[in-house]
Amino acid sequence: MNDTSNDTIAAVATPAGRGGVGVIRVSGPATSGLIESLFGRVLQPRHAHFLPFKDGAGESIDSGLALFFPAPHSFTGEDVLELHGHGSPVILDLLLRRLLELGVRLARPGEFSERAFLNDKIDLAQAEAIADLIDSASEQAARSAQRSLQGEFSRRIDALLESLIELRAYTEVAIDFVDEDIDFLAQGQIAEKLDGLVGKLDGILRTARQGQILRDGFSVVIAGRPNAGKSSLLNALTGRDSAIVTDIAGTTRDVLREYIQIDGMPLHVIDTAGLRDSDNPVEREGIRRARAAIAQADRILLLSDDRETDEGDECLAELPERMPVTRIRNKIDLSGRAPGIRESGHGVEIDLSVKTGEGLELLRRHLKECAGYDAEAGQVFIARRRHLDALDRARDAILSGLTQLRLNQAPELLAEDLRQAQQALGEITGAYTTEDLLGKIFSSFCIGK
Repeated sequence: MNDTSNDTIAAVATPAGRGGVGVIRVSGPATSGLIESLFGRVLQPRHAHFLPFKDGAGESIDSGLALFFPAPHSFTGEDVLELHGHGSPVILDLLLRRLLELGVRLARPGEFSERAFLNDKIDLAQAEAIADLIDSASEQAARSAQRSLQGEFSRRIDALLESLIELRAYTEVAIDFVDEDIDFLAQGQIAEKLDGLVGKLDGILRTARQGQILRDGFSVVIAGRPNAGKSSLLNALTGRDSAIVTDIAGTTRDVLREYIQIDGMPLHVIDTAGLRDSDNPVEREGIRRARAAIAQADRILLLSDDRETDEGDECLAELPERMPVTRIRNKIDLSGRAPGIRESGHGVEIDLSVKTGEGLELLRRHLKECAGYDAEAGQVFIARRRHLDALDRARDAILSGLTQLRLNQAPELLAEDLRQAQQALGEITGAYTTEDLLGKIFSSFCIGK
């Protein structure tokens, strides 16, 4: 893939800072010779050897474990050496410096995983699952990432690809024998199989959306006029005094972000400055930041005082078009309205009291429904937005092919749609990919992985 793929690379594989143990990982064709230079002996594969680690002058740096994993039976598929010493940043830096003296190059972020992918030890979805497992912020996310790393997501994609390739072959036969009396496509088998493929895609999409929520979380922005109760709602959802609450309008001047979980669903809750005209330059900047946060949210919680009937309508007109909005009528403890949730011409409306807590459980359930999150869903695998995009494109291509088949009996157009669907699915596991995509994916990994 590039002119550095035959380099021998090294990096500290443990987090920065002090610890009981620090690990340096080495991978590449020069690893065997490196072992001889470091220890003056051969290491038995996959056995831990307790040895002194010395610098170029023969002075002791540390003592620890050395493990050698010969190719191809290693994580990267290359010769791999791991040095396990004490977790002092100074010690690890001295060891790394010694390796560099012996001709090793510092690894780029994600380069070990990239080499594992390029050497067919893992596919692209599994490689991404490694980073997602490291970054997981909940038990559900960790378990889902582990399923993807073990190949659950990839196996389901591969099964779809196998069915798709079979249908492509069948369609190509129909094109090749177009002058024959037998009409392969008119028998209805292709349409039936395509319908079944769309159904399987829909099932994977539902599971993948769950995984994407577990990975990225659901972003909710609390917006509204000053003193509508936005900061109080943030505090109620987080269960602590995250934001300052006063009777003074415009108390919140900046964007406040909190991370919570609702039945395991990661939720990014963002409190913003009250939307209004202001001559105060600090408040104006807060309002500008509020509008920027609103534009990037998955959903807006538009708060208004239930006693002010026009307040919510005025704010709604200021929000971006087609932005998912839930209107919340707060302070029902003062207006006398009962807690409830209903559909209206503006979408979903929830009546609640942040002060008393009435109706807050309705809001929590509503947020899970908006995200499509099911806490009881089993066997969820971790997924990314690019995976959802690829699945959506594959589904659209198959549906387009079905249209061409049913309305136009056009096998050539159907074959092209199936080719595009196959390519979209192949992007998930790396069967079809580009260097730019690989660079973007692996550069987001931590160094040493």
